[in-house]
Amino acid sequence: MNGLVIQQVQEAFCETEHPGDAFLIGSHDGCEPAEVIAPFLNVTNWADVSIETLDENSAALSFFSEGGFRFFLPSYLVADLNGHLEHADPVFHLTFGFSDQTVEVPAGGHLHDRSIGGSALINPRRYGALTSYDYSRFRLSIFTREEAGAIVAYLTYRLDSDTDGFDTESIDAALASFWRERAENAATHRLLRKHAEAEAAYFRDLERS
Repeated sequence: MNGLVIQQVQEAFCETEHPGDAFLIGSHDGCEPAEVIAPFLNVTNWADVSIETLDENSAALSFFSEGGFRFFLPSYLVADLNGHLEHADPVFHLTFGFSDQTVEVPAGGHLHDRSIGGSALINPRRYGALTSYDYSRFRLSIFTREEAGAIVAYLTYRLDSDTDGFDTESIDAALASFWRERAENAATHRLLRKHAEAEAAYFRDLERS
C-alpha cells in the first residue's frame, strides 16, 4: 500500500519547481533558520536529499519559505512512508491548526487554560488577529491539485496505520476542513504553467511598448 502512495507522491511532485536558493528560507529571526536550511542549498532535485539530512534538519519544515516547503516536502513524505524518519514529523506540519485543544498548565499556584489549536492567536503584538488556523490555511494553500491529492493519500495512509490513535484527531480535522477540498479545487500544474506563460508574454509586450 505505501508503495502506491510513494508513487503518487513522486508523480504529483515531478513538475514542482524549485523556488531558487534565495527564496528557500522563510524566517530571518535568529541564526537557526539559515543554519537548518543550509544543507538544502544547491539541491535542485528533491529526491537527492539524503535521509540523514532530512532527519538531522527536521526543523527545516518550520523554517522553509512556502516555496521551499512545497519543493522539499515530498522528500520527507517518501522518507516517512519508507519508515526512515526518526525525528522529522511531516504529519504535524500538514495538520497543525485544523483542530483545537485546550490544556491546563499550572503556573504560580494557578491553573491556566492554554489553547494550542487552530483558534490560538499567534503573537498578537506582531501578527494581530492571526490564528494558527489562518496561518496554516495560508501556508498550505501553495500546493496544486495534484500535490494536494498526494498529500491526502499520504495522510490517509498515516491515519489507517495510526494504531495508537496519537494523530487521528489532527489528521481527521485537517482532511475534513482543508485537504480534501484542496485536492478537488486547487489550481492544477497545467493552470500554473499557463499562468506563467501568459505573464511572460505580457512582460515581453510591455518591453516592446
